[in-house]
Amino acid sequence: MNASSTPANAQEIKQCCALLYESDIVRLLLGDSFHPGGLQLTERLGELLQLTAKSRVLDVASGTGASALFLARHFGCQVIGIDFGGQNVLRANEAAVRADLADHVQFQHSDAERLSFVDASFDAVICECAFCTFPDKAASAREFARVLKPGGALGLSDLTRGPVLGEEMQGLLAWIACIADAQDAERYANYLRAAGFASIQVEPHNEALVEMAAQIRVKLLGAEIMVGIKKVNLPGVDFVKAKKLLKASLEGIHSGQLGYTILTASRPT
Repeated sequence: MNASSTPANAQEIKQCCALLYESDIVRLLLGDSFHPGGLQLTERLGELLQLTAKSRVLDVASGTGASALFLARHFGCQVIGIDFGGQNVLRANEAAVRADLADHVQFQHSDAERLSFVDASFDAVICECAFCTFPDKAASAREFARVLKPGGALGLSDLTRGPVLGEEMQGLLAWIACIADAQDAERYANYLRAAGFASIQVEPHNEALVEMAAQIRVKLLGAEIMVGIKKVNLPGVDFVKAKKLLKASLEGIHSGQLGYTILTASRPT
């Protein structure tokens, strides 16, 4: 998806995001962990959710599986990852086999707004840097609550945005991260309250976003060089525009218009 594309409906938005996160340019810029803070923030989520070897965890929008595999390895828990992108699911299951964790982690294709699990299936649900991309956030929040056991815990980490973003920044959100519908932390919390969640806590991690943007800038320069010497082929990538948009994102972070936050909540018993 580029800065000018406008998906016509919710299904197109989901397909567009899935294709973006399966693309060569995103894997080149973001590596295996597609979210700010990487596995360090994944570990923080696991700690906040008090995961143990007895926990059964759902990883929503699991990508190529880095977070799910880390949680299984670090906490000993059972993890099911779901993703809208078929290629991501395939790669994630292959990664689980290579890591000798296929008995602890499985991945499948599913829609966060219509989860294919029975009620009260999981002790914990995590969703990293993806809730903001869901066209129907209220439905996703209700699904998270439905599949959690009473007393179960939810952990979200996501981009937040202030009320004033210029057109160029909104183009960045759509072009590079498919997150044009990012919202402030309180609005995310309101979705969770409406779905019946309680004990909602907010923990800011803006420094993770700054670090990720800086890493992308370095990798973007490297990608431009590799394309220039014809070592890689990234058709359709406008590097001049990408660098301008990335600069705008850093300005947005430093001005407080963009941030990154962890939210945790529990399903009442």
